[in-house]
Amino acid sequence: MAQVFEELVQMQRAADEAHTVVEQLQDQHGRPTQTEWTDEQQTSWETAWRAWRDLAGDVQAAITDHAKEQGAARHQVEAEVKAARHPDLVAGG
Repeated sequence: MAQVFEELVQMQRAADEAHTVVEQLQDQHGRPTQTEWTDEQQTSWETAWRAWRDLAGDVQAAITDHAKEQGAARHQVEAEVKAARHPDLVAGG
């Protein structure tokens, strides 16, 4: 079970990193409603956004499956994954 749980944590970290890329592109390009993006900027953002969406969907499905397999509440597994990837947030409350 520990190996599977660590895989969930790694999956979530990958999704977090992909989200960071989306945010960085938005910061670089400006808001699409206020700044006209080039086709290249739009394509790079859409590619990054799809990667984030896919990774986030995969980790959510994996958390759901893991919770079912363990007979655990899904929200509890998700909270444990969050705690494992951000222990400083849990310790601080």
